[in-house]
Formats: sequence, structure tokens, C-alpha cells
Amino acid sequence: MKARAVIVATMALTVGLSVGGCGKTISGSAQPAGGGGGSINTNFDKLLRECEVVKQDDIVKATGAQDASGSFNGAVCMWILEGTPGGDGMATLNWYEMGSLTNEKANNDKLGYATTNINVQGRRSLEIHRPNDPNSCGVESPAADTGVVGWWVNYLPGAHPDPCAAASKLVDLTLNLAR
Repeated sequence: MKARAVIVATMALTVGLSVGGCGKTISGSAQPAGGGGGSINTNFDKLLRECEVVKQDDIVKATGAQDASGSFNGAVCMWILEGTPGGDGMATLNWYEMGSLTNEKANNDKLGYATTNINVQGRRSLEIHRPNDPNSCGVESPAADTGVVGWWVNYLPGAHPDPCAAASKLVDLTLNLAR
């Protein structure tokens, strides 16, 4: 009998504390999502702005290509590099707003990629190489505000510019323009 009274008292106390937290009144009237005044941009025209952080002409100059054309915009931004010495190639920009170099290094280690610390604009950055692939290179750096920004440059096998120099230059341009 005593145990039952303790259980009932505990339940009553729990309900009382729970309901007490719900007793606050907020002034005003409820609005549907987006109904708080002003208009909502449903065109999503600024969604991929980061793909424009480096001009297409600068991508061409940094990679040694004759032309660059955007081929995919989404989680990453990609450009086909046309007319690079040795054949076409590809440049890829990634900007992870919640990323960190520590996380990038750990992921590269899991993939078996070789990672070297380098310096881009006074920031510790990572130069990344896939195993047995001298035709591609990635560079990751802390973004100007938050997260990490990185570029990968991939050339076809053969005589081509240094993919690490191109990726590093593109990261440098991104950090300059992001300020």
C-alpha cells in the first residue's frame, strides 16, 4: 500500500512539473511558415553562389587549360578542363561549411590517400594524393569564415602541369575572394 502511494505521488509530481512548463502564454498570433511578412525567395537563385567564387578565366589560368566549362553543380562544383597540355581534365571545388581539416585528414587516411601539411595564405592546409595517381591532387584549407574549402585537379595521364600547384592556386584564389 505504501509503495502504491509513493508511485501515485511520483506520477502526480511528474505530471505537475510537465504541465507547469507548458503554461507560458506567448503574445501575438500564429503565422503559417513564411507568413511573417516579407517574401521568400523560392527561386533558389543564390543556392550555388559558391560555384562562382573563382572566375572561369582564373580556373583556366590556374590549370593551364584553354577553356573550362561547368559540368556539375550540387554538393560540389565541377569544371571540365579543355585543352590542357596532355588532354582534358577536371577541376572540382568543395566547400564544407561544417568541415574541419581534422575530419578531412581522418577521411583521407581511411581512403589510403597520402596527406601532407602545406601552407596556403598562412593557414595550415592539406595537400592530398591518391595512391599511384600522379595525375591528380587535392588541396584543402580552412575557409575564410567557417568550414573547409578544397580543390581537386585531375589531368589525363601524360605531360601536364603539376596538379598540386593548380589545386593550391585555386584554393589561394578562393580564400582571397572569400574575404
